[in-house]
Amino acid sequence: MKFINLLLLLSTFLFSIPAIAQIQINGSFEELDKTGNPVGWDLSYYKENTYTIQLDSLIKAKGKYSVSISAGDKPIVGNAIVQSSTQKLNGKLLSLVGSIRTENVSDGWAGLWMRVDGEKDELASDLMESQGLKGSQDWKEYAIQIPYDQANAKSIHFGALLFGKGKIWVDGLRLYLDGTLIEKITPAPPELVRDTLYDESSRINTIPLSPEIIRRLSATGKIWAFLKYHHPMITAGKYNWDRQLFEHLPEIISTQNDSTFSNIIEKWVDQLGQINPLSFRKPSGKKKENIVLQPDYAGMFSDDLLSQSLRNKLQYILTNNDIKTSHYISLTPGVGNPLFENEKFYSASFYPDAGIRLLALYRYWAMVQYFNPNRAVTETDWNGILPLYIPEILKAKDKNEYHQVLARLICSIRDGHGFLSSSVYQSSSGKYRLPFDAKYIEDKLVVTEYLTDNQKIKKEIAPGDVIDKINGKPVAELIKTFSPYSPGSNISAIMRDMPGNYLLRSDRQEFSIEITREGTKQEKTIIGVESDKINFSAFYGKDSDQPFRLLDENIGYVQGNKLKKENMDSLKRLFAHTKGMIVDMRGYPIDDLNATISEYILDKPEPFVRFTIGSIANPGQFTLSPSITVGKKNKNAYKGKVIILVNEVTQSNAEFVTMAFQTSGRTKVIGSASAGADGNISRIVLPGGFSTYFSGIGVYYPDGTNAQQKGVKIDETVRPTIKGISEGVDELLERAKEVIVKK
Repeated sequence: MKFINLLLLLSTFLFSIPAIAQIQINGSFEELDKTGNPVGWDLSYYKENTYTIQLDSLIKAKGKYSVSISAGDKPIVGNAIVQSSTQKLNGKLLSLVGSIRTENVSDGWAGLWMRVDGEKDELASDLMESQGLKGSQDWKEYAIQIPYDQANAKSIHFGALLFGKGKIWVDGLRLYLDGTLIEKITPAPPELVRDTLYDESSRINTIPLSPEIIRRLSATGKIWAFLKYHHPMITAGKYNWDRQLFEHLPEIISTQNDSTFSNIIEKWVDQLGQINPLSFRKPSGKKKENIVLQPDYAGMFSDDLLSQSLRNKLQYILTNNDIKTSHYISLTPGVGNPLFENEKFYSASFYPDAGIRLLALYRYWAMVQYFNPNRAVTETDWNGILPLYIPEILKAKDKNEYHQVLARLICSIRDGHGFLSSSVYQSSSGKYRLPFDAKYIEDKLVVTEYLTDNQKIKKEIAPGDVIDKINGKPVAELIKTFSPYSPGSNISAIMRDMPGNYLLRSDRQEFSIEITREGTKQEKTIIGVESDKINFSAFYGKDSDQPFRLLDENIGYVQGNKLKKENMDSLKRLFAHTKGMIVDMRGYPIDDLNATISEYILDKPEPFVRFTIGSIANPGQFTLSPSITVGKKNKNAYKGKVIILVNEVTQSNAEFVTMAFQTSGRTKVIGSASAGADGNISRIVLPGGFSTYFSGIGVYYPDGTNAQQKGVKIDETVRPTIKGISEGVDELLERAKEVIVKK
């Protein structure tokens, strides 16, 4: 599946336009200020940039300059350039056009992006996810469009982004409103400032903790979440539901007994307005056999903390709501993953007050409870999350602890798409890292690749070395420490990213490590390099000009993360007489492989995947779709064996197309567990100015097997060994070659 909404504002240029002034965006970066920066652009974004963003006078689409964004050691974060306007405009449709050049973009994408914000929430956005650029491409002009709600819009934000590895250049940005260049539009007069009482503060600085208060706050969170997606007045947008929480929390916190607490909640529910009884029985709209996950109300209707009268009223709301659209949630047309809308960022402080921190927990819990298709396979029973995390999030004494608590919460859903985009949190991992890569092989941390050409390092460290200790701490102890903060759907994916994100990093430049080489222990002192100055593209992706080739006259080899549609005619000619083809899916595709490889190896359409989709009308219910087919009638389909290589790097779209390849009777999948994180992702904004995501639709095989966490089905398990790493042998590739030549 394609990535959706992976990044918005991680590190940005920021520009504010004075009221009533004609908008001038300087989209070709030709006008510079006294410091040499393009006028109107701030390259530091409050000094939160993690990538290198700068003017480039050598590589540009036209004129004198472009702006480049180059990644460092941040494979799961990204940076963007942004310009923001608070001008009020009269129009309906915004269009952003610009030229982009890419170089070795991987583990993510590049593109244009645009967002319109209301007073307290996001109204519309597009991150060019449908066209997400990968690999290396020359200058090309792209365009995106989003609706402009002139009645509610307060600001426009736009620019270009890079998420993952690689480098991009951007030039010639133009913004249009209803087809008219923005510079030619006269802004409308500003409106009067509205009430901003709770814009950046809940006015609740501390919340006392006791077992009784934690129990009541847990019940409050469950009811608040239920009403958010079930009460017609709230789903219609008649109430600011965040503000309602802030206004009622002081009374909830100060109550002295359970009976009074229940009365407070019941009075709150009554104040929302009367719901007329439905004149018909509300249908599920789906056949029961296709419902794979039913709503779960976390014991709310049987909680003896709530009076019977209150429980009856909540049950009445459940039975008598007839919701077709909702202010806070919609489903992506044609896909079905949730779009969480009208959620306020509260980004004035990385460490919001106690009330807003509690809101962050409630918001995230509610979204997972009612709209995460994989709620049933979270690491911890989701119904029990609130009492576990309420004390932790309220005790967090600074921004680092707050973000650490949320990182653990997010990782507990065990979804490879569930990572935390926060510059505060990412900077806490350590400024320096060891100048080599390492993977978890045979239950050991093993050096696999150099990230430097420094000959001294190559004399000290060799591929195949087992790292036993780092800065005096056993690796096993470090793994135990960092596991709760490491996102991933399964242990393979967790251990894939943990070395680069945590184990090999430190705030100290000098690393003391203990290694084992050929049975002998050695101690080494290694000087680390600054994480954001490592050029990963210089050490990976060296075969970028060879998306396919012959390994010998009988075996073809395809790099799934390099192949493009325009390569297929040449590939077919080259592979015409081969006995077998190896498709290496140990990377993220840059093109639609179902329109290339799948159609090449299949001679007729085959069912390969089913999705589970959530429901606005019945939040928490997920229904299994009919099977979707891949391929078409093709009498010239490839006749040889097809071997697919997978491992923990095989994630999301790579897993999706592997499932399609498996429908061919001549296909065999060799390798180890894939990442187990498939499906279009949904973005969540959380207080403190950061984002997270989760897989927004469930992905199943036609036989009903859930691919989440399990990954793709493996026909033959083959894993790298320490011996193979030491000798520079790709053991998965060697086994694939053996299978092809074997009669």
